[in-house]
Amino acid sequence: MAASPVLPTEDGEGFLGIDDLHFSLQAEQEDTQKKTFTCWINSQLAKHTPPSVVSDLFADIKKGHVLLDLLEVLSGQQLPRDKGSNTFQCRINIEHALTFLKNRSIKLINIHVADIVEGNPSIILGLIWTIILHFHIEKLAQTLSCDYNQPSPEVVSVAASSPTSSPPTKKCSKAQAQARWQWSAKKALLQWAQEQCARSESVNVTDFKSSWRNGMAFLAVIHALRPDLIDMDSMRHRSNKDNLKEAFRIAEHELKIPKLLEPEDVDVVNPDEKSIMTYVAQFLKYSKDAPGPGDSTQAKVRDALVWLTLQEKRFQKMLKDSASETYCNKYHSLLSFMESLNEEKESFIDVLSLKGRMGELNEDESRLRQGWTSLMHQVAAWRAQLDDALPSPLKETEAWLKDIEGVVQEGVPTSQSYSEARTLIQGKLSSFKSLMGSFDYHSDVLMAFQSNAEKSLPAVPPVKLEEMTRRINNVLGKNFIPLLEFHDSKCSVLALLDEAKAKLDVWNGTYESKESVEVLLEDWHKFT
Repeated sequence: MAASPVLPTEDGEGFLGIDDLHFSLQAEQEDTQKKTFTCWINSQLAKHTPPSVVSDLFADIKKGHVLLDLLEVLSGQQLPRDKGSNTFQCRINIEHALTFLKNRSIKLINIHVADIVEGNPSIILGLIWTIILHFHIEKLAQTLSCDYNQPSPEVVSVAASSPTSSPPTKKCSKAQAQARWQWSAKKALLQWAQEQCARSESVNVTDFKSSWRNGMAFLAVIHALRPDLIDMDSMRHRSNKDNLKEAFRIAEHELKIPKLLEPEDVDVVNPDEKSIMTYVAQFLKYSKDAPGPGDSTQAKVRDALVWLTLQEKRFQKMLKDSASETYCNKYHSLLSFMESLNEEKESFIDVLSLKGRMGELNEDESRLRQGWTSLMHQVAAWRAQLDDALPSPLKETEAWLKDIEGVVQEGVPTSQSYSEARTLIQGKLSSFKSLMGSFDYHSDVLMAFQSNAEKSLPAVPPVKLEEMTRRINNVLGKNFIPLLEFHDSKCSVLALLDEAKAKLDVWNGTYESKESVEVLLEDWHKFT
């Protein structure tokens, strides 16, 4: 058997085998992860009520309640826990934490209560990285652009906690499913960092390792977020350590981003990828949580444009994929798309609702408004096509429902003349009553389709039938006929008052002759 290659140590006194170097590198990266993850956890625990703190990650995590505190902050939920700190209660609390993660569809392979109680470093670091990735990095990455389909975090394995990781393969095992999830969040975060650094000359970011070693990438990200804080030209000829130190100082004091790294953690041959990703994600969070005037708002507009482009691609793919599907599948595809769209748009709701006329918006804002309007029109058109494809007579019921909703949405007619307003109201009242004349028929049609759906013979998705039922009930809840009748009576009285006022002006005039008085008297009798 061939001997393992050996390399001289730095002091020249001995030799290290390749295996020794691997374990040394892994130990260094685990030490960096421990420090970084501890600082990140403490930044989260400071938000807990009451706040808590971690001094030694491997020792403190055994207590169980620290893990529960962290998950409560990240999830916004109150988790069950046993009070006390004996070994049994600590184990119970750790079990509560792991159960919570599993209930979030995060499957923990090879992570057991015993591993955490025993303080197993690689297991604990893998667990914390999973939490950071799921609740912090992956959540932030969802707001960014991705030119790929982001896989769902179905499986999370400790295998991914090793200092090195590989891109996913097409055949997806459990470990590879975890790698794909990490890879997509990593890719989105890297793309965002590259976009920020692209604004600074000669700053090229290709990974979360050596690209950050000289500190210029950190400075470029800060400069993109706050150009007023850094003069990039003055930083180019400084040492790696000085650049890193300055970047971490500015981030902590000006952006209020917790300092998770030390210069010596990054200025090494092979910096720890997970630690740098955790730190960089905080800059992304800053850009989302604290957009300032001007530049930061425009950055969010650009993010929204890229997100909108992704939604348009998703919509077109949905149309293509569902072209030969049944009506039920088409409708469910649209429903799924709209649920996802409505959830994701919350991150951009402020820039999607920018006020002002088109001429007052800049180029990116105008593109965003036009793009969003276009997507909404496309969705509405597809929904209309689906409605037209409904089987008869439900198709006619849908058309009737749209007509009656249109009358209600137009509201009560108004006019400067009460007499004219009354004429309009009476016309609308007649139209609405005519439509409501077929109410019983269309209700029976809807009930018939619902009955078939209950017998497992659905020609139309039950959710569509429920939607139509809600819309009918909504129309009935408006009490539109009594509303129109009230306004008709109101306008009748007001029109009479207007006429009486005009008559009084005439009757109070100067009497010129007996004949003119007789005319006024006749007019009075007619009016009264």
